[in-house]
Amino acid sequence: MKKLIITGCNGQLGRAIRVLLKDSMEYECVNTDVDELDITDIDAVMRFVNEIKPYAVINCAAYTAVDKCETDQEAAFRINAIGPRNLAIAATSVNAKLVHISTDYVFSGDSSTPYVETDIPGPRTAYGSTKLAGEQFVQQFSDRYFIIRTAWLYGDGKNFVKTMLRLSEDHDVITVVNDQFGSPTSASELAKAILCLLPTDNYGLFHGTCEGSCSWADFAAEIFRLAGKKTVVKPVTTEEYNAPAPRPKYSILENRMFKLTTNFMFADWHDAIAEYMRALG
Repeated sequence: MKKLIITGCNGQLGRAIRVLLKDSMEYECVNTDVDELDITDIDAVMRFVNEIKPYAVINCAAYTAVDKCETDQEAAFRINAIGPRNLAIAATSVNAKLVHISTDYVFSGDSSTPYVETDIPGPRTAYGSTKLAGEQFVQQFSDRYFIIRTAWLYGDGKNFVKTMLRLSEDHDVITVVNDQFGSPTSASELAKAILCLLPTDNYGLFHGTCEGSCSWADFAAEIFRLAGKKTVVKPVTTEEYNAPAPRPKYSILENRMFKLTTNFMFADWHDAIAEYMRALG
């Protein structure tokens, strides 16, 4: 069986990949999180990868706390940039493929049309800057890579959907931003997309989000509708919400490379969140 090293295996995407491959006769998952493998330690990464000799490394590890990245930029750079660099170097040393997950935050969020893979990045946060540096290191040190930028991810773990459901338990009205737009993306859909690319030589940069788009307030309203909640969504502006780090006002990614070079199509975000809510019960 082909061995896959999964970093960040306990995150939402890592768990989704593990579920998808639990009965696989083709792939064996070697699951790692920070306790098993510190991706910021080049020596540890080289030892581990050379011992396992994987078919591919799937890097789901990241420092994703956007506000904390602003105040802990060194740690964010180590995890989001040096980590992917180390994995790229190690994967190349054993001729393994590398799947690296990136983010819509590499863009400024000023667009009025969906971002495609060839658009010029312009991050405005430490999170976005460190994730962009990670992309660049992967491109520099690996020639068998798939970089997939995603956005608004939810799955098995802490996420917007579960936060809204928890708040609805004791709030009749919840304040949600209505001037930031993106595509809510199911971790299970992204896992399927990764498995579509993995056996191919279709290397390069991809955007991978569920189809369609909405505001955070629209997303919250759909969550409450599906859950049968009476909770009212009170829309507010980004300025009124006043988060420490700026958020992209426009995070819609066009999955152009998936559509042009594969037969994989992401589900519409309405269908994906309905499936997720059914699974939650």
